[in-house]
Amino acid sequence: MSAAPLLSMRGISKRFPGVVALDHVSLEVGPGEVVALCGENGAGKSTLMKILGGVYQPDGGEILMGGQPVKIGSVTDAMKHGIAFIHQELNVVDNLDLAANVFLGREPKNALGLIDGKKIHADTAPLLKRLGLDVSSRTRLDRLPLAQQQLVEIAKALSLNARLIIMDEPTSSLTLTETDRLLELVCELSGQGVGVIYISHRLGEIENCADRVIVLRDGQNAGELLAAEARHDRIVGLMVGREIKSSYEPSTTHKTPSYFQVRQARSSRYPAERVGFEATRGEILGFAGLVGAGRSEIIKAMVGLDESGSAEISLGGKTLSINTPADAIGHGIYLVPEDRRGEGLVTGMTVRENTTLPSLEKYSTGYLISHERERRATDEQIKSLKIKTPGTETLVLNLSGGNQQKVVLGKWLSMDPKVMILDEPTRGIDVGAKAAIYRLMRGLAERGGVILMISSDMEEVLNVSDRVAVMHEGKISGILERADCTEENIMSMAVGKNISAAKPAVNP
Repeated sequence: MSAAPLLSMRGISKRFPGVVALDHVSLEVGPGEVVALCGENGAGKSTLMKILGGVYQPDGGEILMGGQPVKIGSVTDAMKHGIAFIHQELNVVDNLDLAANVFLGREPKNALGLIDGKKIHADTAPLLKRLGLDVSSRTRLDRLPLAQQQLVEIAKALSLNARLIIMDEPTSSLTLTETDRLLELVCELSGQGVGVIYISHRLGEIENCADRVIVLRDGQNAGELLAAEARHDRIVGLMVGREIKSSYEPSTTHKTPSYFQVRQARSSRYPAERVGFEATRGEILGFAGLVGAGRSEIIKAMVGLDESGSAEISLGGKTLSINTPADAIGHGIYLVPEDRRGEGLVTGMTVRENTTLPSLEKYSTGYLISHERERRATDEQIKSLKIKTPGTETLVLNLSGGNQQKVVLGKWLSMDPKVMILDEPTRGIDVGAKAAIYRLMRGLAERGGVILMISSDMEEVLNVSDRVAVMHEGKISGILERADCTEENIMSMAVGKNISAAKPAVNP
């Protein structure tokens, strides 16, 4: 590392009511260096980066850029110092086109002082091409899937010509191809002298791209590893201070044939296709496939979230009528959505309010809600899920991404689900928390529940599922039994190849 690092953060401390988020944390990044920042959810990673990005102000410590002390009092200040932040939770405006999102708040003006729309689109097009995003800059953002919206967020950072780019879980919604392209881009930026702080729970990516790994634990520096030392087990050891074992645990529950049946399921994305499948009590049925294969869309059609979609559903031999999400909830069918902040939480409410929101009648007498009963139920979920929060009255927006995800899970687990649908259940969650969530999923299945899990994480699909349904272009290519669940079989089916080991999907 050079005598004057591109960035030095020294002795950074930050406190929130009831919690010490950072306790004298230090971090350095050299020009052209890729530094991975690791740690469990709540370890302080996001808080440290929000201080660097001007979102929070530190209670102690100093920040230097190029050896010179700087004060970053706002996001604008961070941008002036050449710092770009790609957030884990997207900061985009759905009803604007891609170019408008890339240059939002810093639009170039023409000679008349008006926004120069022609220049915005001309400057955005090569950025999209650089990321392999083959869409027009005039496309409205809400017409893109979440993975491509993530790439637009990355294009926004590239447009700043930043000296230092912070990437917070940048691949959490990306396909394997898009992830590979992003990692290539990280190498390109590094070669151009741009410093990169790379935050990810996908440790394989860190091993591939990082020059150094800095690990935080409980708001403090836990250790540092050079690239040659950054093996999976050593990173995990520093993160959690204990060994994490993740392996498949077979169900011991007696299977009830055809307990949950889906027929004629149709989504607005693939209106010509019909999907059908069955699941048994005590089973975790995984759904694999490439982004855009229609997994999330068919699930949304099943629970009444797709107004143009439909499905015929039976549970325990009883045919259900589900036209709205409230109908699905009334029948004990709950969805934990992929977009936790946009669809799973009210971030301006407390942990208690979010946990009890869909079942307020359980905590009320007449028109009066018992906050004490709400708090007791919420405390149970906090303890069960090990949610890191100062208390039940903490605003959800003040929690880390992984702990927000646990609040979403706790909300539905408190209602004793019959069918739990989890869309990317551990997106952005650390290895320790993942193991806990897997145990909760298996425990719910063992109590006779049905678990449907959509995941783009191949290791997760292979380690958790009892069977795997693979989707391709809006239909189920086939279903693999546990013994045939291999990465090769799943990926082959995901691209439309027929596999002899796969059983055909149920007649839709």
